Amino acid sequence: MSFFRFVGLVSVVFGLAFVPNAEAQPAGAKGDDFLYRVMAGDTLIALAQRYTLRASNWSALQNLNGVDDPYRLQIAKVLRIPFSMIPVRASTARVTNVTGEVSVEARALTAADDVSEGQSIRTGASGFATLQLADNSVVAVPPSTTLVIKRLREFQGTGLTDSIFEMETGSVETHVAPQDTGVGRFEVRTPVSVTGVRGTRMRVHVDGGSRSEVISGAAGVDGAAASELFLRERQGVAIGRDGKSSGVRSLLPAPTLHQPTRGSRGWTAEFEPVAGARAYLVSVARDAGGGQLVSQHRIESPPAHFSAAGAGTHYVFVRAIDDLGIGGVDASAPFEGAYVLIDGSGNAISTLGGGMVFVADY
Repeated sequence: MSFFRFVGLVSVVFGLAFVPNAEAQPAGAKGDDFLYRVMAGDTLIALAQRYTLRASNWSALQNLNGVDDPYRLQIAKVLRIPFSMIPVRASTARVTNVTGEVSVEARALTAADDVSEGQSIRTGASGFATLQLADNSVVAVPPSTTLVIKRLREFQGTGLTDSIFEMETGSVETHVAPQDTGVGRFEVRTPVSVTGVRGTRMRVHVDGGSRSEVISGAAGVDGAAASELFLRERQGVAIGRDGKSSGVRSLLPAPTLHQPTRGSRGWTAEFEPVAGARAYLVSVARDAGGGQLVSQHRIESPPAHFSAAGAGTHYVFVRAIDDLGIGGVDASAPFEGAYVLIDGSGNAISTLGGGMVFVADY
C-alpha cells in the first residue's frame, strides 16, 4: 500500500488476543482485506452472501483462507474478505459540532453540514469540529489539524462503514462504532498510520513523528523501522520521524480531580499532580463523552482554570502528558456554563444578532 509521503503503517486490530463478542463479529481491516471473526453457525456460503452479495464467492474465500470445510468453520477464526469483493455505496459524515475557525474546501464549516469523500477539513488555532459517521463513529478534530477524507463509504446491506482519513499535522480523537456493531474499515493515515477497529477509543497525534494512545480496545503497531508492537487498553507508543518506536508504555493515570469551583473570572479545578507528568491538557466539551470540544489548552501544573462561552452543563477533562508527549487517561467533572438572561419560560433571551445576553463572563 502506498500513499503520498507516508512512510509506515500502524495497524490497530481490536480483539486479536481476546474472546470474540458473539453479537458483533466484524473485526475491522488489515491491508486490503476486511476481517471477520467466525461465530457459531457461520458458513462460507452465508458469509459470502452477506458481505459480497454473491453466495458463489464462497469458493474464492475458501481458497484465500485455507478453509477445509466451508460448512464447519473454526469458531473465532479470523477470515479475510478482500475489499474488492465487497459492494459499497457512497456515504457522508454529519458535522455535529463546530467551534471557532473551521473550514472545508476553503469555505466555513457549520454544524449540521455534511462532508463527503475527497474533502479536506482544517481547524484553526482555536477551531474544533466533530464528525459523526453512518455507524455513529465519532471523529473529534482539535485545533491546528488538517484532515483529508480519503474514503467514506458503506458496505451495502450491513451498516458497516469503509472510512479512510489522512492527516499530516494535528490530532484526532476517535470512538469507533460506539454501539458495538463492528466496523468494516476505519483508518487514520499519518506519517505512521493507524487503523482503528470496532469499539476502539484512540487518539492519534502528528508532529513529524506520531503518537498513538489506546483508551479502550487493543492495537498492533507496525512502524516503518520497527517490528510489530501490541498495544493493550491504556497503553501508548511514540514513533519518531525515522519510523522507530519508543516502545510500548502504560498511559499515565487519570488525575484525581476535585469538584470545580466558580470564581470571579471563571472556573477552577484542583487536582493532584501525576507522577511522571511533564504537562497537562485541559479540555472543555459540551458532552460527557468529550466529543463536542469547545476549548483546549496545556498547563504545566495544577490547578486548571477554564470557562465556557455558552450556557448549560459543560464538562472539563484533564489528562497528564508524559515526557514523550503521550497523553494519559482523562479525569472529568461537570460544571455550569455562562450565566445568560432567560425569559419567563426559561428560554435564553437572544440579541438582535441571534446571540445570547450574558449576565457576566464566565
